[in-house]
Amino acid sequence: MRASRIITAVEAHAEGEPGRVITAGLPHMPGNSVFEKMQWMQKNADDVRLLMLREPRGNPALCCNVIVPPCDPAADAGFIIMEQTEYPPMSGSNTICVVTTLLETGILPMVEPITELTLEAPAGLIKVRADCKDGKVTRVTFRNVPAFAVHLDAEIDLPGFGKAVVNVAWGGMFFVLAEAAQFGLELTPENGAAIVKLSEALRVATAEQLPVVHPENPAITGPTISQLFAPPKAPGTDGLGAITLSTGDFDPNRPENLTGILDRSPCGTGTCAKMAVLHAKGLLEVGQDYVNAGPMGTTFTGRIEDTTNVGPYDAIIPTLSGQGWIYGTANWSLDPSDPFQQGYTIGDIWG
Repeated sequence: MRASRIITAVEAHAEGEPGRVITAGLPHMPGNSVFEKMQWMQKNADDVRLLMLREPRGNPALCCNVIVPPCDPAADAGFIIMEQTEYPPMSGSNTICVVTTLLETGILPMVEPITELTLEAPAGLIKVRADCKDGKVTRVTFRNVPAFAVHLDAEIDLPGFGKAVVNVAWGGMFFVLAEAAQFGLELTPENGAAIVKLSEALRVATAEQLPVVHPENPAITGPTISQLFAPPKAPGTDGLGAITLSTGDFDPNRPENLTGILDRSPCGTGTCAKMAVLHAKGLLEVGQDYVNAGPMGTTFTGRIEDTTNVGPYDAIIPTLSGQGWIYGTANWSLDPSDPFQQGYTIGDIWG
């Protein structure tokens, strides 16, 4: 085999959302924090993201992570998150995939029945508790960065739909959240294409009309991701949500070409953002569990542990828990004569 690059990865998913974890084969990434390492990668090594997430090695629904040395001495490991169009500061499903990989492959020692560790994400330090049995991580619970609502029940103009009422909140990414009922749309997997088109339109319109900037890091802007929510359908759950991740750049001259993919899980940062909105509206209290279901019926459980402030915003300190599973390992190679050095996308599944 002739290869200009070999990348070693563990294939994992968290409650259905795939989150590939790269463990070897990448260059040193300079920076005084994992956020700075992420910025360096975005500027100097974005070909890795394209190579891993596009075809033939990737697919629209895939996320990817890079394990990097932490910069904060309190952290046991660092990780950078890559999605189809951005580098999110934080992701719940990807955190679960990374923790499962670190412990089940022996990169970090597993202690049964409970392993405690700290990860450095681009968004900051994440304290983790992993329940473990017989070499398997059976549950990952992490303390997320503080989550807060910026806009509550704000009205926007949504081309093709008229007026829409939205919320904008931070849960590790900036989300626009809207109740699906106002559009007459049921959040089922069968409606995936309609959910994506509506959600992408919401994201673009909200980013134009209600742009937001993180008060502690002006390099983080949004909203960059959308969430439709509905009342619970399954016993034992408190809510139902569908998150759309973008898969392509928005062309203002061709709004009909909005493209995205449904998060297969209930979305960890999305659950935290949703809890921040509910708390701000007086609908969720400190110490109360919130079981959020995704479009496939899998669940994440969130809890508000405490309250705080982030800049001018009242915020919650959330924890989130779920499970991850490893389903393979791979050595991905790149032949120097391959005409697709950064992978490719085709309109049949990429929009």
